[in-house]
Amino acid sequence: MDAAQINQVRRFNRTVTERVGVLHDHYLGLDRPIGEARLLWEIGEHGQDVRRLRERLGLDSGYVSRMLRSLEADGLVTVEPQPRDRRVRTVRLTDAGRTERAALDGRSDELAGSLLEPLNTAQRARLVAAMAEVDRLLTAATVTLDALDPDHPDAEHCLRCYFSELQERFETGFDPAQSLLPDAGELRSPHGLFLVARLHGEPVGCAGLKLPPGAPAEIKRMWVAPHVRGLGLARRLLAELEARADRHGHDVLRLDTNRALTDAIALYHSCGFREVAAFNDEPYAHHWFEKRIAKQSQE
Repeated sequence: MDAAQINQVRRFNRTVTERVGVLHDHYLGLDRPIGEARLLWEIGEHGQDVRRLRERLGLDSGYVSRMLRSLEADGLVTVEPQPRDRRVRTVRLTDAGRTERAALDGRSDELAGSLLEPLNTAQRARLVAAMAEVDRLLTAATVTLDALDPDHPDAEHCLRCYFSELQERFETGFDPAQSLLPDAGELRSPHGLFLVARLHGEPVGCAGLKLPPGAPAEIKRMWVAPHVRGLGLARRLLAELEARADRHGHDVLRLDTNRALTDAIALYHSCGFREVAAFNDEPYAHHWFEKRIAKQSQE
């Protein structure tokens, strides 16, 4: 990143905040700031887990609690513990809350229209397309990568989704018991690691890395949820695993894959992997790849 890029991002942020009215305490002309208005919208018709709201919006627990107390005092929401676990609280809109949320929706539509109305047809198309691209890129930048234990619930969620997708896509189906699945211990430090990608607190991708001493590092179980494909997350996972393998002193990175995963095969080729002879007996593999990685640092 250079100074010009940083300045352009800051200029864009100032323009957007000014134009959409977030600098005012009365967002969209209603009697509350944008934070409370956004919280009302996120709660939705069916209610939300408070912890899920915090993760979705990336907000501090205390700040969310203060906003919820304000909305509750105005009679717009109710906050109640779940019967099975009183530590988990659920927030729901009251009738008054649903009325105000509908008003917010209407005024938000009016604001969107006011942004488009002064422009001609071609300019509107350009603006909407640019907004879609910015939204896509900002979403990609929001995804976090964390090294978790393979037994962590988020890791297990990703693996279940991964195996389910393989069952649908492979010609012969997929049975984990027949595959050369790495033992969980092989994906824990110091023998390896397991990355989980999260978007707004929800697990949306994973990838494991085996780090056997004196042998090439090996990527296992890389998966990206269908609804976030196209954000460059698979490429980012590959780059992160390559960097970690390098830091652990490995100069060769390997992986295998099935012929049904054509998008993955194209990705590996584009990221500098080359096809090699089979280096394992994985029954579901048809292609084996290898990449020599540059040594940059040691852990």
